[in-house]
Amino acid sequence: MCIEFDDAGVKYARQVALPACYKGRPLGHYRVDLIVEDLVLVEVKSVERMNPVFDAQLLTYLRLTGKRVGLLLNFNSRLLKEGIKRLIL
Repeated sequence: MCIEFDDAGVKYARQVALPACYKGRPLGHYRVDLIVEDLVLVEVKSVERMNPVFDAQLLTYLRLTGKRVGLLLNFNSRLLKEGIKRLIL
């Protein structure tokens, strides 16, 4: 996917670290797979079935970054378009 973004001139950042805190204390970092054009978060999966925890994960990332749009991409789908889920805050 990143090769296609490069060829198309699309700006993106990979494996972006986000701080994880609890009660103001640092716990470590979350890692967002991709942030595209500083607008859309993309989480890439390759699973047999999508799990609601993936939605919660992406919503957490959206809240932490202040972004509004996120995509879950499941590459283990018969057709890629069947494995895309968009979440909006």
